[in-house]
Amino acid sequence: MTDWIDIGTLADLPLRGSRTLTLGGEPVAVFRTHDDQVFALVDRCPHKGGPLSAGIVHGHAVACPLHNMRISLATGAALGEDAGCTPVVPVRVEGERILLAMPVRAAA
Repeated sequence: MTDWIDIGTLADLPLRGSRTLTLGGEPVAVFRTHDDQVFALVDRCPHKGGPLSAGIVHGHAVACPLHNMRISLATGAALGEDAGCTPVVPVRVEGERILLAMPVRAAA
């Protein structure tokens, strides 16, 4: 069973922009695309560690602000000739509310 956390409304996210938060100790960037789809990634480029939340959203990808590596918002995978992947955080939108999946913690 997945625990979901409500992080706000669709209106809280700028069109073609992002917001950041910490989830399970990880920095997470939540993105809204031109067609109102919402995606979330760990806020770290797999190549140089740049903050993806500071990148420019193009379609369903974001460009790393440090070196322009394009990352798929849906899969976290580098696009084009680049290689690497950043973890995806599951998202769902219910009405106008945005919910993120909480990380599952292993039993001690």
